[in-house]
Amino acid sequence: MSHASVTERRPSGLRGASLPSWSPWGIAVGSLVLAVVIGLVGGLDSKVQWGLIAAILFILGTYGISARVEGRRQAKDRVATSLVWVCFLVAIVPLASLIWETAKRGVKVFDIYFLTHSMGVVADTETGGGIYHAIIGTLEQVGIATLIAVPIGVLTAVYLVEYGRGKLAKAVTFFVDVMTGIPSIVAGLFILSFWILILDMGYSGFAGSLALSILMMPVVVRSTEEMLKLVPNELREASLALGVPKWRTILKVVLPTSIGGITTGVMLAVARITGETAPVLLLVWGTNFINTNPFSDPQASLPLYIYQQYANSAGSGAAYDRAWAAALALIAFVMILNLAARGIARWKAPKTGR
Repeated sequence: MSHASVTERRPSGLRGASLPSWSPWGIAVGSLVLAVVIGLVGGLDSKVQWGLIAAILFILGTYGISARVEGRRQAKDRVATSLVWVCFLVAIVPLASLIWETAKRGVKVFDIYFLTHSMGVVADTETGGGIYHAIIGTLEQVGIATLIAVPIGVLTAVYLVEYGRGKLAKAVTFFVDVMTGIPSIVAGLFILSFWILILDMGYSGFAGSLALSILMMPVVVRSTEEMLKLVPNELREASLALGVPKWRTILKVVLPTSIGGITTGVMLAVARITGETAPVLLLVWGTNFINTNPFSDPQASLPLYIYQQYANSAGSGAAYDRAWAAALALIAFVMILNLAARGIARWKAPKTGR
């Protein structure tokens, strides 16, 4: 027998038995059926319990069947893949359930009238009214917080990456890390004590924006810092070698290269503060009437509107419907921001080509 024929036959001889490509789906269906049977026999009414039993049976079944057919090594690989899929489903099911429940309850009163009218003289227990005043308040408060936090956050990140050396940079990094985990109620209490109690400036949308900017700054700093670190040092060195000053290199080379990631981080930070309720409850105070001036008098916002409709409803179905519809509007607003961030990141991403 020639050496070529031995070489040609060797791969087929080393190839072991393997499960068909549809085997994971078959094991999943079998596990689900068996979990339903166990749940019915055991008197388990919760579908969550059925799902957890099915997940455990799926992992055990995958390992047992794969170990018998393919061997223990391949079985461990399949179990790892199965765990990834199970964890993904465990994470996605509550999110999908939340979105579905909010959409199902919110569409009852979610229409043009609801978006273009305020509560005005409508009582919380009565039908009618809308979220127009809350939309205006949310847009103004988040917009002002963004105008305050983004320049400070971006410049802080530029300092840490391009200039930061020594104890000052370490101290700034430490406090940014601390601020990243600060509860929103603490930021609200700080602005309440300083802006309202000490300076006696009164409740307003601007006071809420100050607290929101405190929550937004560390997110902007961290995201911008990571994006700036991704810029190749060769670009900086090439610019400096041509005699360009460092500040101009940062302005003309470093920031434009990372602008897509920076914008994405800013949009995600905006989405993070949009749903905050505690600072708004403490500082903005809320109103049922339209107030387009964020620097004077109380102002409404979507998170506060949802809380007030639920807390002051006294069992009224109309208030519950308005709360769910406002929650749906808030989710849609955050979703639009995230989609915009992804679109900007893709648009501003460095072009690859030959």
